Amino acid sequence: MAARGEREVRDFFEAAGARKEIRRFPESTHNSFLAARSLGVEVGQIAKTILLLADGSPLVVVVSGDRRVDLKKVRSLGRGKRIRLAGPEDVETHTGFAVGAVSPVALPSGIPVYLDRSLRRFEVIYPAAGETNNMFATTPGELLALTGAVEADLARDDA
Repeated sequence: MAARGEREVRDFFEAAGARKEIRRFPESTHNSFLAARSLGVEVGQIAKTILLLADGSPLVVVVSGDRRVDLKKVRSLGRGKRIRLAGPEDVETHTGFAVGAVSPVALPSGIPVYLDRSLRRFEVIYPAAGETNNMFATTPGELLALTGAVEADLARDDA
């Protein structure tokens, strides 16, 4: 898989006719806590893009930064019996993005995307934009439309 980054995210927005500003930071935003601190927002507003493997096939779940993905709920989607979190090498192999930089937009075609309903708690959310130090602002509804994702309840209930 060819490496992907901010350029691919910008190209995606241009092709979609979406006018989006990508915000860059001097420090890393590769996890929810760092990203929220850099943006001055709640951790839950960070939209984590998590790559999972379902019987070896990739799928993406975008979940609020203060939540964790419930693998049993993901299994109930019927994409496979063995669901596991992808490792760093899997992430780069399947998405082209570095760990901590995976954007829910500009993913290779064929990777199913799911948005967790926990994102609806916020008017504005911030997904990664292809690098470990950048993000873009969007709404849950806009992200759903941009990604062609399916919205589902996939977060653990113990949040």
